[in-house]
Amino acid sequence: MNIPGLLRRCSPLVLLACLTPCLAETWVITDSAHPVEVPAGVRLIHLDRLDQLEVALFENLSPDASQAQAAFQDIMTVDAAADISRAHQDIVDAWSLGVSRIPAVVVDRRYVVYGDPNVERALARIEQFRRAAR
Repeated sequence: MNIPGLLRRCSPLVLLACLTPCLAETWVITDSAHPVEVPAGVRLIHLDRLDQLEVALFENLSPDASQAQAAFQDIMTVDAAADISRAHQDIVDAWSLGVSRIPAVVVDRRYVVYGDPNVERALARIEQFRRAAR
């Protein structure tokens, strides 16, 4: 198949329609009670991830302060700190968008579909709305 020849035969509108989903920034905002399958290239924000990380860090610490401090220093790695930082940022980002229900599929921080765990269907609904608005 000759791809450049095929591209020359496609109308600019067809190419734009094919490229639009690739260029859009897509986030899925949810929690562990509302599982969602997320395609590659889509940012997944779990609102309860910070709680899960904190439980994992503190659940097995000794009641003895010095033992707990030593154990915490062992488990609080650079990677663990980065995970906590990302979880905080995820919460801030979801809050800044004004997300009111989950799951939420957000495109370009502007379009949102609430309550649909099927990301592909939600993206299709957003694309349909965007086309109608043009």
